[in-house]
Amino acid sequence: MQRNCALALGIIFLLLGIAGFIPAFTTLPSTTFDSGLPLDAEGTYSKGFSLLFGAFPTNFIHNLVHLSVGVLGIAAATTGKARLYNKAFAISYIAIAVMGLLPLTQTTFGIMPIFGNNVWFNALSGTIAAYYGFLGKDSEVPTDQISA
Repeated sequence: MQRNCALALGIIFLLLGIAGFIPAFTTLPSTTFDSGLPLDAEGTYSKGFSLLFGAFPTNFIHNLVHLSVGVLGIAAATTGKARLYNKAFAISYIAIAVMGLLPLTQTTFGIMPIFGNNVWFNALSGTIAAYYGFLGKDSEVPTDQISA
């Protein structure tokens, strides 16, 4: 189950990262106020700022993070490090969900948006990873059997 969770999270986040770069899956917010984009935002934060699937605030850096998390999840599932990935993912994403609730940190200090619908999505993803990482059975397949 550890591998399945890491693989599922990896695939989901890889697809989210790819989708964030495809204009058909993103929309520009109707107003700056509605999007949560600070009026004085510039540089890295505002590059590629949009709403993924019209609901999740994202930008260029956020998409790169999703791609990286996705690749790491897939790699962890195939190298026997799934439990470690699930634990690290859980701690990170639950912390990011909490940060998304706080006005000072909801833009990750001006780097990427983690507010709005991202909060519940990150909390849900982190909770699922926490279940498998900390409570789930360790039914790992030895790494020498994965490649066979």
